[in-house]
Amino acid sequence: MERKRFVVELGTGVDLHGEDMTEAASRAVRDAVSRSCLCGLLEIVGLEDPQDMEVEILVAVPRPEEVDLSKVEAVVPFGRRRAVAVAGGMTAPGLCLPSLAPDCDRIVVANAAVTVYVRRPSPPAAAAR
Repeated sequence: MERKRFVVELGTGVDLHGEDMTEAASRAVRDAVSRSCLCGLLEIVGLEDPQDMEVEILVAVPRPEEVDLSKVEAVVPFGRRRAVAVAGGMTAPGLCLPSLAPDCDRIVVANAAVTVYVRRPSPPAAAAR
């Protein structure tokens, strides 16, 4: 079986108060997923069970070591999921509201790339001459 890329969708997520890397990353993935209807997997590719697709999630945040990858993976509703966090994204000046999160005044912006793969039969080898 050969692994084939079906779609790549990009998203952006923000945590306005709290500097929560996981929340920003999850929102970025949710943004990407919310724009994709993968009906072609069932209707064209012939995938019988959406759980059979493979989903790779790449999130970029200022502090990747703080991302709870299992929470980010849980945003994707189907498939075998694997998330990776890398340095990136952005922080911007914000407003600290102690009622929402104490000691924070930065907005965290995350970017995500969600890639869906399917396994397809490998093409037959060329006949020997």
